[in-house]
Amino acid sequence: NETKVMYFILLGFPTTAEQQLLLFSALLLAYLLTVLENFLIILTIRNNHSLQKPMYFFLGNLSFLEIWYVSVIEPKMIVDVLSHDKRISFQGCMTQLHFFVTFVCTEYVLLAVMACDRFVAICKPLRYPLIMNHRFCAQLIAACWMCGLTTSSIKLSFIARLSFCDVDKINHYFCDISPLLNISCSDSSLAELVDFILALLVIMVPLCTVVASYICILFTVLKIPSSQ
Repeated sequence: NETKVMYFILLGFPTTAEQQLLLFSALLLAYLLTVLENFLIILTIRNNHSLQKPMYFFLGNLSFLEIWYVSVIEPKMIVDVLSHDKRISFQGCMTQLHFFVTFVCTEYVLLAVMACDRFVAICKPLRYPLIMNHRFCAQLIAACWMCGLTTSSIKLSFIARLSFCDVDKINHYFCDISPLLNISCSDSSLAELVDFILALLVIMVPLCTVVASYICILFTVLKIPSSQ
């Protein structure tokens, strides 16, 4: 008998009453420091004219991404540590999952773009200002976000179709794909396949790009005469 699940229960961290306050303080401190650190990086880059370069432009976007990345997960997680009501609505769960996957995938692609930027700067130094102009950098950032949004939308379209029966407990501290697939009472093989293929692409393509970029950088540096 299938019933439509209206909410999920995030089991989170198994802690005793004595540990809850300590865990709450640690998580809150980590969250505030993460947001503050990345905010200061963005502020420093924007206010320092000597940092108006592609490398710092990408770094500022990475910090912006990190702020939203942790803000999707940690506030709810921190509240659940002390709260007895660990419920999250089905719509809220899907929303959290959508933004989480978007930010993760965008970050992977952005890291590959940052590696390519260093490749051009070191291996093609004379052409670097011409290639990595402001317009092209903005287009690269837009492409990163488009990859993240597209990947997330495809994954979510398959996850949202699944049926969830009597099991409404998610053995995790936020709505992630694997825990949702585990509690689904419908055939999730297609959703698992799509998730695997997209995850493989999103991880392996940026990883290969980063590795290839730094191998080229290494060979370029090794060719430089020792006197230079």
